[in-house]
Amino acid sequence: MKSKGLYSGPSVRGRLFTVLIMVFLYAPIFVLIVFSFNASSSRAVWSGFTLKWYRELFGDKYIMSSFYTTIAVSVTAAAASTAVGAASAIGLHHMRRAWRTPILFVNNIPLINADIVTGVAMCLLFVSLKAFINFELGFGTLLIAHITFNIPYVILSVTPRLYSLDANLMDAARDLGCTFFGAIRRVMLPEIMPGIVNGAIIAFTMSIDDFVISYFTAGSRAETLSMTIYAMTRKRISPEINALSTLLFVSVLALLVIINIRQKSEVRLQ
Repeated sequence: MKSKGLYSGPSVRGRLFTVLIMVFLYAPIFVLIVFSFNASSSRAVWSGFTLKWYRELFGDKYIMSSFYTTIAVSVTAAAASTAVGAASAIGLHHMRRAWRTPILFVNNIPLINADIVTGVAMCLLFVSLKAFINFELGFGTLLIAHITFNIPYVILSVTPRLYSLDANLMDAARDLGCTFFGAIRRVMLPEIMPGIVNGAIIAFTMSIDDFVISYFTAGSRAETLSMTIYAMTRKRISPEINALSTLLFVSVLALLVIINIRQKSEVRLQ
């Protein structure tokens, strides 16, 4: 006989409410994926299965150029922000608490700040720098903007791993003859590597998914996939957009699954 005071799990009403929320969130995406395989260009009538729109997608030079730009920016920004973010996290970890706490607070501001505020601020910064440096908005400014907004995510991913380290490990390595940087390379980095990898994956995901900041910092010389999709939807929604959106959704979903699996495996190991 069950005790009334014990929690017996979610009620039927709670489960139904959860299912309705999931349907509301993912039904439009499911429809988009289904119609990316539709033989006709209709967005309401199913005319049969086809891969025509995927073939046309990969044959579209305009879209593929944006795809190459997106991949180049995302990979480079993820690598650079991971290196800078990991080094910053290690430096902050060795700071005094009086300095570390306010700096971490400032680091968290971009995480909750509106993207449009960051995008406009970066755009104004680059425009004001044109008075001193001769350059144009393009791939370089786009890359700098992506590195800038990715660094806080990497710091946030690496910092918990640093706090979980035994403070005596570094001292023991130094006592055994390691230099400070040698101890970081041989002792600290292997221990915090899961956090660094998670930070890199998150940075890549945020970069490949960004639209607002890219829109304000890319100028007319560079264009990412999100900007291309926006430009295409303003004219006419092509079935190629369905195919492109499907591929982006699957890619981001795969990265998120990898992150969750890594986090669960880390919890088990602990």
